[in-house]
Amino acid sequence: MSEEPVFETEGVVKKFMFVNRKAPYGTIYPLEILESVLISAAFDQDTSVAFLDDGVFQIKKGHDPKELGMKNFSPTFRALAGYDIEKLYVEKESMEARGLTPDDFVVKVQVVPATELGKLMAGQDVLITG
Repeated sequence: MSEEPVFETEGVVKKFMFVNRKAPYGTIYPLEILESVLISAAFDQDTSVAFLDDGVFQIKKGHDPKELGMKNFSPTFRALAGYDIEKLYVEKESMEARGLTPDDFVVKVQVVPATELGKLMAGQDVLITG
């Protein structure tokens, strides 16, 4: 009787990119993506996060969703540095179309044009969009 193969995954690092495209409130996606980012980092994966379209608002300073009956989760993005997640990208075109600058964000980001962000995405092992 042959034994089942054992798959060794310890030490295997995958490149994960989490792509945030949705406004911070109105759906569960932004918060779930943030939780997934923290989980992947806890497993020592090469984790990066991209913000484009209305997703750029997720990291905008000054959220006040009390009237929506929700908690402001944007400060949680500051915790990413504690998980060694330093690759935070904002699509330049999305940021500019919404009248934002890097100073409007709760975390330090790398602003990249859409073409460069596309190349970064192509180099990932796993892309998760929300």
